[in-house]
Amino acid sequence: MKANEIRKLSDAELAKALEDGRAELFNLRFQMATSQLDNTARVTIVKREIARVQTEMRAREIAAQKSAAEK
Repeated sequence: MKANEIRKLSDAELAKALEDGRAELFNLRFQMATSQLDNTARVTIVKREIARVQTEMRAREIAAQKSAAEK
C-alpha cells in the first residue's frame, strides 16, 4: 500500500490495516521459523507497510493535539 493510499483511509480503516499487517507479519515469521516461507522479501515489505500506517496515525494524532491547543 502506497503512502497516498494510506492517507486516504479513515482512522478505523488505519487501525484495521495495522491489525492486518501485524497478523500477516506474525504468520510470515512463523513460516520462516518452520522453513516454509518462499518469499523472504515479503517480511520487509510488510514491516514497511506497518511503519507507514503507524506514521500516518501518529501524524493525525499530532495534528489533532495541535488543533486542540490552538482553541
